[in-house]
Amino acid sequence: MKKGNMSRKITLNIKGGSRKQYTTLILELNLMAKSWNRFGVGITLPGKEKTIKWGQKKGRDVSPEAPN
Repeated sequence: MKKGNMSRKITLNIKGGSRKQYTTLILELNLMAKSWNRFGVGITLPGKEKTIKWGQKKGRDVSPEAPN
């Protein structure tokens, strides 16, 4: 098996966290994915595009309500 061809899947089960904590976790994982991409590590967060798009807004583009 080639070293660079391995694929691993991680599942996180989050219990007891608030919506804001969950959103922050998704955004932090997205930052990690971007950072690791330059080293050839591909991290995907399927189904979280809306949260990531909202989290990347700046200044007055951000509404006071977090995404669902």
